[in-house]
Amino acid sequence: MYENPYQKYKEEAVMTMTKGEMLLLLYDELLKRLTAAELTVKKQDYDAFNTHLGRAGEIIQYLRDTLNFDYPISRQLYQMYDFFQVELGRIRASRNPEQIVEVKKLVQELREAFAEAEKKVDQ
Repeated sequence: MYENPYQKYKEEAVMTMTKGEMLLLLYDELLKRLTAAELTVKKQDYDAFNTHLGRAGEIIQYLRDTLNFDYPISRQLYQMYDFFQVELGRIRASRNPEQIVEVKKLVQELREAFAEAEKKVDQ
């Protein structure tokens, strides 16, 4: 059976990532999904909007479910992820792109904080 070389490369790249790199990848995908939701709601493509928002919710749930509570910051992150889930529910109900922008800002700040931490770990 022929295996797609690009697919194999992607799988190997994911398998060799550090936990920090994987976390940043999840945040990047979350931001991508929120941006897509923002664009599709402006186009009134509500099926795509719901799909992107649903995927964003799944990513947040995964981030929440995989927290390691051996670290004190995990409690604050848990609360933040809960907040994001509530906000996604409000966004789904209101279909307000401005609310998506606000959540994206918070997610971006959190991603940047983790990127800084990853840099310090690498040094």
